[in-house]
Amino acid sequence: MEANQFPYTIRWALPEDWEPAMDMVWRTFLKFEGKDYSQEGIDNFDTFIHDGTLRKLFLNGRYQVLVALDGGLVVGLASVRNGNHLSLLFVDERYHRRGIGRMLMRSLCRYLEREAGEHSMTLTAAPYAVDFYRKLGFYAIKPEEQISGIRVTSMEKYF
Repeated sequence: MEANQFPYTIRWALPEDWEPAMDMVWRTFLKFEGKDYSQEGIDNFDTFIHDGTLRKLFLNGRYQVLVALDGGLVVGLASVRNGNHLSLLFVDERYHRRGIGRMLMRSLCRYLEREAGEHSMTLTAAPYAVDFYRKLGFYAIKPEEQISGIRVTSMEKYF
């Protein structure tokens, strides 16, 4: 889908986007990924997005967050930490398969390459997302592992 035909807005998140975005992330995580995780993993993810640390980093400009909007509704989110590591990528289940995740990733990679001076992006993919990332040009750099109850595959892409 060409950017000029894309019906959703992709922009940097504003402080007022945080709560609806994290609510969408949590709902989507429980629906698609939580079933693959132990209770420890679910609890750790809950703490990661809800304990206030990420929000403080975001408000201080140290945690970049892109959102996808349908009107005023947050329907997608992509964030990066530690320079070039994808932290979160979630799209509301009602908006899957509409190119939102792909467009968020394209926008984030473009930002990292052109504005942040990065040459690659790393991520740890949940089992549900590995094939999606492969289609975007990422490759596994380690076999799947379990970290704090969360199953992930470390992946990377060079720009």
